[in-house]
Amino acid sequence: MKDSLKIFAGDLKNSFKDLLPIIIVVAFFQAVIIRAVPENLSSIVIGLTIVAVGLALFIRGLELGIFPIGEGLAVDFARKGSVFWLLTFAFTIGFSTTVAEPALIAIAAKAATISHGLIDAFWLRMTVALSVGFAIALGTLRILLGHPIAYYIISGYILVVIITFFAPVEIIGLAYDSGGVTTSTVTVPLVAALGIGLASSIKGRNPAIDGFGLIAFASLTPMIFVQIYGIIVYSMAGDSAPVLSTEIPVQETQAVVQHYAFSAWDAFMDLLGVVKDVAPILLVIFFFQYAIIKKPVAHLHKIVIGIIMVIFGLYAFIVGLEMGLFPIGETIAFQLTDMKNNLLIYLFAFLIGFSTTMAEPALLAIAIKAEEVSEGNIKQNILRMVVALGVAIGIGLGSYRIVAGDPIHYYIIAGYTLVIIFTYFAPKYIVPIAYDSGGVTTSTVTVPLVAALGLGLAENIEGRNPLIDGFGLIAFASLFPMLTVMGYGIHAEYYKNKKEKE
Repeated sequence: MKDSLKIFAGDLKNSFKDLLPIIIVVAFFQAVIIRAVPENLSSIVIGLTIVAVGLALFIRGLELGIFPIGEGLAVDFARKGSVFWLLTFAFTIGFSTTVAEPALIAIAAKAATISHGLIDAFWLRMTVALSVGFAIALGTLRILLGHPIAYYIISGYILVVIITFFAPVEIIGLAYDSGGVTTSTVTVPLVAALGIGLASSIKGRNPAIDGFGLIAFASLTPMIFVQIYGIIVYSMAGDSAPVLSTEIPVQETQAVVQHYAFSAWDAFMDLLGVVKDVAPILLVIFFFQYAIIKKPVAHLHKIVIGIIMVIFGLYAFIVGLEMGLFPIGETIAFQLTDMKNNLLIYLFAFLIGFSTTMAEPALLAIAIKAEEVSEGNIKQNILRMVVALGVAIGIGLGSYRIVAGDPIHYYIIAGYTLVIIFTYFAPKYIVPIAYDSGGVTTSTVTVPLVAALGLGLAENIEGRNPLIDGFGLIAFASLFPMLTVMGYGIHAEYYKNKKEKE
């Protein structure tokens, strides 16, 4: 018990350290730029403390429950030797976790509202969930066959770019964002554990090179599927497609500062919501474990404790965000757009992108695994900082695009071209991790704040359309970490070779 408390105290200390960049950014903008003390300061402080506790619980739960069961299942499937059941499991995990993803539900509902019902929220969610199921199955097949990931990913990006030229302009930003919202906080560690476990149990596979990459597939395929869905929907609608006005009624642009009010019933329902989000994953895992593998779970009591810690950690994390981070983030974003100073908007976008990514649980989970399988060659803290820098650049540039009113696909095409070039020069061990980094950056913390910033800018800037211009920031946040991580790999390899020569 004493050892467990000591470990948890260490996790809690690290959580506060991870939240420090967010606190510094918010405090700087409130004190120096806006020059006002937030009305709900005590609520913000309590909320951020709850976030830190939730993050610590979540990480400890991953180590105890999610990582071991994911890797154990991968090993058991490899021993069983049934490709059909392994691919079925991969598809089911991808589909079941995505269809219930809260970030996707929120984005789909927003898209349905803005498009006046032309984009159906349910069918959009089904399209994305099917694409993620297909992606995880395809990524698993790649590990079995031992093919280099670059061939698949580069082919996928080329396909995304080709389809973009045929897709209606209203669906492009939404399709690009769909790739970013599919990878949830619980799905990422489980999928990573599945890939690494599978690569570790197959002779001739390298966990660092072959084990990573499943998350990259899950971020890529929705862009293709959603654009195809948009082509079908808009071609069927024809001339009856609603004309989307760029005029926003005045009352919609008013700042609405929502204060968090505690309610026991709401707290219970929120906890129930987290359980509902995690339940499909648990049902799939235990069904395949007992019905297909036909083998009891090793150290079941530890796994159960780990899963409970993940649920309560994720719940505390979400409650803390609602109390502390989201209200202040949305308020600052509105106040900055109201100040009509574009440079301040870009600075806030850059800094909030960096700070929220450093606190992203999914990225932390991947960084821990990357350090573990690379035997310390990739340091988790450096990897997280490099990824956070990529997100910061992406959100800063994406905000500039909204302000300037430029079409999104020019930026994305240029970005993917750079990804292809960097892939050629980057060391092999860093490429799959770089591809996965694009998917893990847009999860529990980043998606709501970034989506609110993008739609807020599009609604407050004259001549912008929320459906065409408001979506797309999440895509920028997913794209640029791939470049910064591969750039980090190229630099590290160059430095290593230089030292060896000397």
